[in-house]
Amino acid sequence: MTGSVVAAVPDPGVTGSEVTPGPTETLPEPTPSTDAPTTPAADPTVAPTETTSAEPEPVPTVTVTQEPASPTPAPTETVVVEVPWTHEPASAGSTIPLGAVITALVVLVVAATALVLALRRNRGVRPMGAIAAAALEPGATTTEIGVLDDAHAVAIPGEVPGDTVETVRFLMLLGEAMIDSSAPVVQVTRTLERVAAINGAPDVEVIALPTALLVSVPGRTTTQTAASSAGWRQLRLHQVQDVLGVADDAESGRVGPVEGAQRIETAVAAPPLYGGATRILGYVGVSAGLAMILGGGLVDVLVAAVLGAAIACLQVATVRLPAAYQALVVLSCAFVVAGAVFLLSRTGIDVGMLAPLVAPLVTFLPGALLTTAAIDLATRQMIAGSARLAAGVMQLVLLALGIVGAAALVGVPASEVGSAAYQPLGWAGPWIGVLVYGTGVVFHNCARRPALPWILLVLVVAYAGQVVGGLFFGGVFSAFIGALLMTPVAMFAATRPTGPPALVGFLPGFWLLVPGALGLVGVTSILGDGAQALSTVVTAGTTMVAISLGVLAGIALGTAVGRRAGLAVEKF
Repeated sequence: MTGSVVAAVPDPGVTGSEVTPGPTETLPEPTPSTDAPTTPAADPTVAPTETTSAEPEPVPTVTVTQEPASPTPAPTETVVVEVPWTHEPASAGSTIPLGAVITALVVLVVAATALVLALRRNRGVRPMGAIAAAALEPGATTTEIGVLDDAHAVAIPGEVPGDTVETVRFLMLLGEAMIDSSAPVVQVTRTLERVAAINGAPDVEVIALPTALLVSVPGRTTTQTAASSAGWRQLRLHQVQDVLGVADDAESGRVGPVEGAQRIETAVAAPPLYGGATRILGYVGVSAGLAMILGGGLVDVLVAAVLGAAIACLQVATVRLPAAYQALVVLSCAFVVAGAVFLLSRTGIDVGMLAPLVAPLVTFLPGALLTTAAIDLATRQMIAGSARLAAGVMQLVLLALGIVGAAALVGVPASEVGSAAYQPLGWAGPWIGVLVYGTGVVFHNCARRPALPWILLVLVVAYAGQVVGGLFFGGVFSAFIGALLMTPVAMFAATRPTGPPALVGFLPGFWLLVPGALGLVGVTSILGDGAQALSTVVTAGTTMVAISLGVLAGIALGTAVGRRAGLAVEKF
């Protein structure tokens, strides 16, 4: 019995050290029985191996649940970072069709390539003139608008100064014609100062305003001073081309005061190049093309063409009406066009409000006037800029009064003027509209036919720049891009034998960028108690400033490129 007690003691010690299944006591070993000495003596080593292989599972479950406590909540706080001033780029929210963007890029690439090739050839360039080259110092620099500095315009060596009276008369005629051509005041002043210096009067004093001109030439014993009214007539594009051609020849010394005065009088008194029927048909093209550019549908284009024909006939009939009654003509035309469009909209015809209303009134929209006013203000001609700005706003008010009166008569809210068409012509419609519009401008405003491809090129580049600028920078800045790109093209076209002067290329571009249309919508909305009127007027104002700055930047760019290529780029 003593041997069996000693053999029973080490057995629980061995099992407790290797496996720890102590709490599950299902084995019957602790009961003292007579069979106890034979069982533990025979297999003391087999019993532990059977128990370890039977229950190994509780160990891994305990270790897995203890580990993952700390690293879980950290990634959710560091991944999400929100910045309150973050805004999507303009291209992300742009609604410009892809086809229009691709077409605009192709147009810009092709135009740039053609201009580079033409600059390399450098053929057919208008000569600068040997007399002007001798009269200018080698170190001549440009001012902020691309005109050679006055300090470098001196009298031609060996030339005897001409009669002061004839010089003053020529300066007056040239200045009046340039003001009537819608040239910026700074261009008029610089041109007259250079012409006077070429003709032996470097101390001339010029005060140019949109409605008045004052020229004073001091002499040795007396001072010749002349004053005249200006800006009371609107020159056609062929007259503008002739006037600026005389100015270019006078600046270069190729024409004297007597001959120059005769050419100016002939240009101003010239009859229209085309007959009344051709001009009316051209205005129909202008109205239809502008309706396409504004996103009108097929019905809108047809309505704009018909109303454009009516307005053109009315213009031809009232061309000899005194200037005091022109305001009534503007008011009456706006009332008739607006009444017709509003009546069509009340009948249920699928017609928009913006395109068929604005397009027929394009001849009264002061787009070029307002843009020229912004250029005058940007070049620190405050009086001229303010006067032109006031005249442009007055024109918009007359148009808006006619539209609001028609809206009240028909019963259509005037705030609905800016509503778009229901079925536009797609992304290709505005591009076709640019070509139709440019062709109509040439025939209605009597530009010479050789200038047609150059004017179309300027308009296409301007619209392509506006599309690309609208994609990347938004609506207002797109006008700056369009003006910036069209200006060097217009300046380069002026150096070609068949190309028109730069101002002739600029004016249709100003009408195309349509700041006057935006202003008309805004003023009409104000008079009709529109909710978004103020923002529309602000957009129109910033668009005008953007166009003027784009023109000034384009002049600087075109002058730099022209000098690098050795071209006598036209001074503007």
